[in-house]
Amino acid sequence: MVDSIGMVGLGRMGGNMSRRIARAGLGVVAWDRAAGARMGLAGESGVTTVETLAALVQALPAPRVVWLMLPAGRPTEETLTELRGLLAAGDVVVDGANAWFKDSMRRARELAGDGLRFVDAGVSGGVWGLVNGYGLMVGGEAESVGRVEPFLRALAPAPDRGWLHCGPSGAGHYTKMVHNGIEYGLMQAYAEGFALLRAREDLDLDVAKIAEAWRHGTVIRSWLLDLTAEFLAEDSELESIAPIVADSGEGRWTAIESIELGVPTPVMTLALMQRFSSQGRGEYADRILARLRQSFGGHAVTRDNKGR
Repeated sequence: MVDSIGMVGLGRMGGNMSRRIARAGLGVVAWDRAAGARMGLAGESGVTTVETLAALVQALPAPRVVWLMLPAGRPTEETLTELRGLLAAGDVVVDGANAWFKDSMRRARELAGDGLRFVDAGVSGGVWGLVNGYGLMVGGEAESVGRVEPFLRALAPAPDRGWLHCGPSGAGHYTKMVHNGIEYGLMQAYAEGFALLRAREDLDLDVAKIAEAWRHGTVIRSWLLDLTAEFLAEDSELESIAPIVADSGEGRWTAIESIELGVPTPVMTLALMQRFSSQGRGEYADRILARLRQSFGGHAVTRDNKGR
C-alpha cells in the first residue's frame, strides 16, 4: 500500500489537505512555488516540505502518487509538462483542483502515452475540510483510483463515506462541475430570500433570527444555511461587503454543457448570470435600457457619481 503522497500547491485547499492526510498517519511531501506557502506547513508533523518539484519526486518512494491542487489552465498544464519529465511509468498523477472535464480526459490520454496514470478528483469542503473532511468525486481506471484510495479515505469525512469513484477519466471533474452548478443555484435562492425579508421594513423582520430558526426542522435547512445564520448573527447589515460575487469557472462549464446536451438548467444558468451582473458586466446593458426608456417615454435617467 502506498503510504506517502506528494502534494503540489499549498494554498487554502492544498495546505489543509496536506495537514489532514498527515494527521491520518500518512506521509506528505509538499511543494509550492511560493516560499511562504511552504513555510506555512514547515512545522506540521508528518509533512516534509521541499524547494523544487524535482525534489518532491525524488523524495517519494516508487510507485509514486502526486496530487496537484493548482489553478485550472496554464499553472496545471505547465506543472504536468514538468512532471512528465520527472515521473516514471506506473506513477499516478491526481488533479484535485477545479478543471474542465474534457481537459481531464485529454490529460489522461496524454499521460498514458508516457506510462503514467491519471485520476481527476473533484474536491468539495472549502476551508472547513480540515476539520469536517472533504467530499471527493474521482474519475479514472479502477487500479489507479485504488492506488489513491488510502488518501481519499483520509481526506473524506469518514473512510467509508464522502468519497466516490464516479467513473472513467473525466467523471470526477464532471460530477464536481455539476455539484458547483447546483451550489450556485442554492446560494442564489438563499440570497434572494433574505433580500426579500430585509426589504419588508414595516414588518421589522430580524433576518439573523429567521436564519437561525430555519436551521431547525425546516425543509430548507442545510450547511449553506448554517453558514448564513452564522455570519448574519455577527453582522446582518453586511455594509462592509462589496456586492461583487466572483465565479471560479465551474458555473460557466456547467452552463456550456447544458447547452451542448440540450438539457435545460435555468436556475443554475441564471445564478451564473447574476454573478456576472454583480461584477459590473451588465452595467452597459443597463445604461442602454435607461436611455431607451428616456427615448421612447421621456423617463428621467439617473446620472452616476461620475456625471456621465
